[in-house]
Amino acid sequence: MDDASGTSLDSMPIGGYPMSSDLIKHVSDASFEADVVNSTKPVLVDYWAEWCGPCKAIAPVLDEMAKQFDGQLQVAKMNVDENRDVPAKFGIRGIPTLMIFKNGQLAATRVGAMNKAQLTDFINTNL
Repeated sequence: MDDASGTSLDSMPIGGYPMSSDLIKHVSDASFEADVVNSTKPVLVDYWAEWCGPCKAIAPVLDEMAKQFDGQLQVAKMNVDENRDVPAKFGIRGIPTLMIFKNGQLAATRVGAMNKAQLTDFINTNL
């Protein structure tokens, strides 16, 4: 079923708001190399889970960052419950974990929820 904007209601959390904008790419273990490692621009990866309260809390901030840095940075999300290999490779133990990759290499990591100012600073420092 779709809402008036054409967004699938099946993919929406309770409350009717989508978890992420169209600018955010959902990546998997299978697509990580193509979507992140081989990306031509820096990628901010948010490792998250459906049950994680802080992960849900930063989702709107990540949407804002995807819009603010559109063209300079790709924002991506990886569900750690559905994808085990990549989070294990990078030693993800707490979520949300945010990692910035540049030229296929891990450039920076932050663990825990951040407000807009903290996330903007994290991105600007590592772009």
